[in-house]
Amino acid sequence: MIEIGAVALVIGALVGLILGLTGAGGSLFAVPLLILGLGVSASQATGLALAAVAASALWGVIVRLPRGEVVWLPAIVLAISGAVMAPLGRWLAAMVPETLLLVGFAILVVFVAMRMWRQSTQAPESAKVTRASQGQRVSEKEAALCRFSPSGQLELKPRCLLGVVLGGVGAGILSGLFGVGGGFVIVPLLVLLTGLSISAAVATSLAVIAVISSAGFASFLYFGDGIDYALLAWLIIGGVLGMLLGSLVASRLAGPSLQKGFVIAMLSLTAATLAGQL
Repeated sequence: MIEIGAVALVIGALVGLILGLTGAGGSLFAVPLLILGLGVSASQATGLALAAVAASALWGVIVRLPRGEVVWLPAIVLAISGAVMAPLGRWLAAMVPETLLLVGFAILVVFVAMRMWRQSTQAPESAKVTRASQGQRVSEKEAALCRFSPSGQLELKPRCLLGVVLGGVGAGILSGLFGVGGGFVIVPLLVLLTGLSISAAVATSLAVIAVISSAGFASFLYFGDGIDYALLAWLIIGGVLGMLLGSLVASRLAGPSLQKGFVIAMLSLTAATLAGQL
């Protein structure tokens, strides 16, 4: 049991570190690592990944509270709409054969990997902004749908509200279905709809991920899937330690090369997991 706990601790630390350094994708790493490293089923891996990511994201929010980096209004709307839909995603996951679920997860990984690779190539400066680093709570450009008032408050008018809600719905379903936090949906959505800076968007996404991942994990438990709480505790401890380490090294390591390396490792792990399961 000690050996299994040590493996879980390392996996949790990797998830927290990746979440801190890359701005997204901690759970996309967690699922294949849990399957390959601990031999758990795909269903168990999604549940454990949700809990580990939720704990890491929550710690990130707590650290940022004194700095005022989180933009709360869009965070609350995204979190509520995502949390409401996470149980639907978990219900769908229970209806789908495990092999098909893993194939769907692999397709999602490929999509996210392509977007991250394109971002690191076409907009390398944005790859240097991480969830572990500090940033300003500012708006860099005029948004297409959502606008800020002269006092700096975001105005959630009908079209803007609809766009944010739909983004939360998508993130929630994906969270319940595949055990992902949804940061790869939330960050670009915030930038596109609200005109937030990348640094403000990635900080705000942490609060959303913490809520949506927690709702997904609660759905995992509600639908009758058992959980190894000792294993979960090691994952959570590792996740917080990884996030702390990310905050120490983010300024030196974050950038396009790291993001491309993450993409290659993520694709390799997923391919190995899929091959082993099939």
